[in-house]
Amino acid sequence: MAEKTVNEIPRDVRALFTKGSEAAQRENLDYALALFNQILEKEPAFYECRKALRAAQFKKTGGAGGGGFFKKMMSGAGSSPQIAKAKMVLNKNPGEAMAIAEQILNGDPNNSSAHRIIVEAAKALELPRTAVLSYETLIKHSPKDRNLAIDFAHTLAEAGDVSQGDHNRGEKILMDLLREYPNDGDLSQALKNLSARKTLDEGGYGALEDGGGSYRDILKNKDEAVSLEQEKRAHKTEDVAARLIDEYESRLQTEPNNLKLVRQLAELYTQKNEFDRALEFYDRIKNSEMGGGDASLSQAIANTIVRRFDYQIAELNPFGAEHAAEVARLQAEKLDFQVAECQKRVEKFPTDLAIRFEMGQFYFQAGKIGEAISELQKAQGNPHRRLAAMSLLAQCFAKRRMFDLAARTLQNAIKEKIVFDDEKKDLIYNLGCVLDSMGKKEEAVEQFKIIYETDISYRDVAAKVDAFYAGQ
Repeated sequence: MAEKTVNEIPRDVRALFTKGSEAAQRENLDYALALFNQILEKEPAFYECRKALRAAQFKKTGGAGGGGFFKKMMSGAGSSPQIAKAKMVLNKNPGEAMAIAEQILNGDPNNSSAHRIIVEAAKALELPRTAVLSYETLIKHSPKDRNLAIDFAHTLAEAGDVSQGDHNRGEKILMDLLREYPNDGDLSQALKNLSARKTLDEGGYGALEDGGGSYRDILKNKDEAVSLEQEKRAHKTEDVAARLIDEYESRLQTEPNNLKLVRQLAELYTQKNEFDRALEFYDRIKNSEMGGGDASLSQAIANTIVRRFDYQIAELNPFGAEHAAEVARLQAEKLDFQVAECQKRVEKFPTDLAIRFEMGQFYFQAGKIGEAISELQKAQGNPHRRLAAMSLLAQCFAKRRMFDLAARTLQNAIKEKIVFDDEKKDLIYNLGCVLDSMGKKEEAVEQFKIIYETDISYRDVAAKVDAFYAGQ
């Protein structure tokens, strides 16, 4: 996922960002925070909105985040359940983890735990500039944290370019620490690596071997240039993964109990689509004395198995005589696994409503409508999943031909949805379909016309509305 500018987001979201910016300028910070958070839940890569949100958070709380030890202690205690929740969903859904962390920062913009979650989530989503925003606060409060400084310096280099001085800034951070700790080998190596990267970037990473310029400078066809750069980036990622695997495997010979190293190897093998090897390393952690109770480990194993199913499906010969049957078989096996695995998590974490929503989704896909209804009704209590749960719940009612319940559920969801985005269009569209199934043709077309007025290309609303007028 690449970070987006204001010109790269949908028009309706852009209009909402303008409203939020105007509210912030008028000191209506609560409204600005609500709008910015809502936008970022939809568009987590929208960097300018993230930056505006952070400024509004600091402005609302007075910037420095003072208040003394007692206030900080109370703030930390109050946010602990949200921090735990964000950590639980971080690997599965980094976007949701980031949204939870931002809710904490709305009231405590200096909360280090929330900023660390945003850093990890941003890395998972490949949003380096977003990570830098949180690193800024973390490094301000822990200027002598060696590991933090190293991570920050490399993220700065990844996020910026030479002309913006980000490499120089990263080097300065490491050099300042190295002056204080002159014998620190890790700092020295990090500085060397950063300097080497700076040299590559200054020469143009995409430069030709003879130094005659970058591919983008030489190729006039921009699409071809982008394609070459993406291909090169993919090869680079594979090369780095292979090099790290060799390095970590060697280290593991002398550090057999280093579970962090084992997990990194599992993740690298997953990245290389060597899933059986990855699962061997995950099992090694699971069977260890310290790793058995890690909730994120179970999720990582489940994600790896699901990725293996997806890879197997993608590798099937599309022209084979049994292609459709094989796809259906693998999809069924995948769904069976997801249902069984999610049931275990529901039993282990019965109060986690995000897992309840996931369970409802899988039950719906499996055709277990009664079970899905039960889980989705509980999942409505999760503010981040409420509307999605209501939408799917309405579909469950419609499957059972309980159209009045489906319509009422969708109408309630539409009232709660402020922004007229694709999610709201989906709710309105589904309400139109339900009303049509009830024989309320004119009421149904009124729903389709709401979408037609702003987005004629959405699904088949144009055909539905045109057919209605043609029939008059």
